[in-house]
Amino acid sequence: MNEPIALWWIRDDIRLLDNQALTEAAAHGSVVAVYCLEEIDGVRPLGGASRWWLHHSLTALEESLAQHHGPLILREGDPRVEIPHLAHEAGASLVTWQRRYALAKREVDASIKQALIDEGIEAHSHEGFLLHEPWTIRTQQGDSFKVYTPFSKACRAVPGPGQPLPIPSNLIGPSSARHPEWALTEKSRQEFLEHLADWKLLPTRPNWAGGLRETWHPGEQGALERLDAIEEFLVEYKDERDVPVLRSTSRLSPHLRFGEISPRMVWQHVMKLAQEIPGAAGGAHVFTNEVLWREFAWHRLFHVPTMPTHNIRTEFDHFPWASGIQEQTRLALWQQGLTGIPIVDAGMRELWVSGWMHNRVRMIAGSFLVKNCGVHWRRGEEWFWDTLVDADEASNPFNWQWIAGTGDDAAPYFRIFNPLLQADHFDPQERYIRQWVKEYGTSSYPEPIVDLKRSRATALEAYSSIKGKK
Repeated sequence: MNEPIALWWIRDDIRLLDNQALTEAAAHGSVVAVYCLEEIDGVRPLGGASRWWLHHSLTALEESLAQHHGPLILREGDPRVEIPHLAHEAGASLVTWQRRYALAKREVDASIKQALIDEGIEAHSHEGFLLHEPWTIRTQQGDSFKVYTPFSKACRAVPGPGQPLPIPSNLIGPSSARHPEWALTEKSRQEFLEHLADWKLLPTRPNWAGGLRETWHPGEQGALERLDAIEEFLVEYKDERDVPVLRSTSRLSPHLRFGEISPRMVWQHVMKLAQEIPGAAGGAHVFTNEVLWREFAWHRLFHVPTMPTHNIRTEFDHFPWASGIQEQTRLALWQQGLTGIPIVDAGMRELWVSGWMHNRVRMIAGSFLVKNCGVHWRRGEEWFWDTLVDADEASNPFNWQWIAGTGDDAAPYFRIFNPLLQADHFDPQERYIRQWVKEYGTSSYPEPIVDLKRSRATALEAYSSIKGKK
């Protein structure tokens, strides 16, 4: 009998643990793993920081698969062509993958599934990127939730996520005797590295990734290390999570974004710590609320596919955003961390160096750009997309629309963060500011690019001009 082969199509699930698509593939037969660098109309290309992360994440996965004698194949182009073609080449009788939730990708996946089925190849999609599928959490009227608090209560009211799956004990690649072209060899591993290098995911001229290398350990092992570290701060998390200079957050967001760890593993681990560590229950509840906030963003994207590019509150289509030289100048100074507002500049410089920014500072920096500088939220969202290692298709635009006041359950537009007061409250000793803004307090530090009081009044006046419009 021929050795059955299953093709495991990897997307945002670059891991072996708790991976239902991989588990089914391994149960079916020998596993050939494939990652396709997609080129599809309507699908946004990865930003620079995400490309850097992807390179190292795939390298780590290839090393893990090699321990199970499984190959990792790379393809690039339109997956509607590449995946069926590879399935035929490998003689796969099953193709499995983890579901995606952006509309364009859902349509691609549906097309591929039908094409495979038409050719007599089984094709199965699986959950695993979220705790709850977007069509399963509904209001009593059967609608999707637009407000976070009732959404989170509904998520907590249904049965919680099950226990994570182990790495399949029967995970193995094709044998060289029957499938020499797909079996793992030193030559195939070298070809993988050469192909990955050809994608040019890493920056070269200039090589701006030094800070990313010092800050992060991409891959499943790095995710597990971050997970283990949660117990070090969970008791204090509720009180200290908003203090940017402290290491009181998990920094799991990029690992979740690339699926190097499942939200189910995070949820179950935190709930276990809440039971084992005295005084950790409050921190655990707040922490899992943050996991559900990520969930909420993806559910909203599923139900509102235009969220990344269009104001959800359509009255903001009439808002008089800054334009021309004013927009370009303010945006550029904000991007460079040269606004003259210390905590904003600290955050923007942390972002450029490390590919990450503390969540409280993201809100402050975003509010300043949109409401004090009058720059459209899309400009900030685009910069974050390119520079954040955790930028994803849902959370990035969802959070920008939240801070801009243009989205579902958003902070009201008239709620404008005062960045100086925010710094006094969350960085009273200026440790975070001085960590990132070395010239702070000297004559080299710039004056503010806008007057906070005057720009706040201008923003509120502009908002008054669009109220009631559709």
